[in-house]
Amino acid sequence: MCYGYGPSRRSLLAAGLGLGTAAIAGAASPAAATPPHHHRKHRIPPGQISMQLWTVRDDLAQDYDATLTYLAEIGYPKVELALGYFGRTAKQLREFLDGIGIRSTSSHDDISADDAGLETKIENALTLGQSFMVVPYLNSDSEDQWKAWAERMNVEAAAARKAGLRYGYHNHAHEFTIDLGGGRTPWDVLTSELDPRLVHLEIDLYWAVTGGVGRGERDPVRFTLDVIRRAPQRVLQFHVKDRHLDGDMADLGTGTIDFRRIFDKHRVIEYIVENDTPDVTPRRTAEVGYRYLRKVRF
Repeated sequence: MCYGYGPSRRSLLAAGLGLGTAAIAGAASPAAATPPHHHRKHRIPPGQISMQLWTVRDDLAQDYDATLTYLAEIGYPKVELALGYFGRTAKQLREFLDGIGIRSTSSHDDISADDAGLETKIENALTLGQSFMVVPYLNSDSEDQWKAWAERMNVEAAAARKAGLRYGYHNHAHEFTIDLGGGRTPWDVLTSELDPRLVHLEIDLYWAVTGGVGRGERDPVRFTLDVIRRAPQRVLQFHVKDRHLDGDMADLGTGTIDFRRIFDKHRVIEYIVENDTPDVTPRRTAEVGYRYLRKVRF
């Protein structure tokens, strides 16, 4: 999962930090590229911090209850569900989460196979007290397939909206890099076909930056900001995942992505910590991520 920036170490550093080449000469360090820390006044409200449970999937498989309890003890007020309910019903999971003081406000759910599956998905989300349901992954080289998925997501989003839920899509890098013909990408198709009145975006910042790198963008963070700014759909959630210089995922604050630059330009309802490949242990990643988001100023 390593994505190279190019042969030059200076261009490598610039891409990792989201700096253009014009900024390299004046940026002796990452700190020099941004205003002094004490000039930053904004912080993320604690209630807007969440954890994507895919990050701690190995710990969940060993002891689901203890892992969720640990996240609550760190300070996480909410989680984004993945991987199902580990033997519980939605009602039973809600009771457990209520007992440890954590809310499930979002979940990653595939497009339902039929209307009955959609109804069950919505019922479970309501039982859990969620605000969001998000489609986590789609991939195809066919423009027609992307259009068909968008059409179905619009149907599901309308049903979700009727039930009082927000329905979203979560990106990876390939939506920005696959050429469907004539330079048209899956992201072009999705953002033109998904109804912005019904569907929002959950932007994975690592994958958006990586998509920019894959496209050869000189400033992958600027590319990410342009993705957010140009989309007709509202961006309501971030997956906050850092990136090492070699392209691998990093624990928050230990990599190269200039999150302050992104947060300063766009605020969201949920800032969701994630790292598919924790640097030390999943629990350590959870701790580092929560502390980073509690302290970051922008």
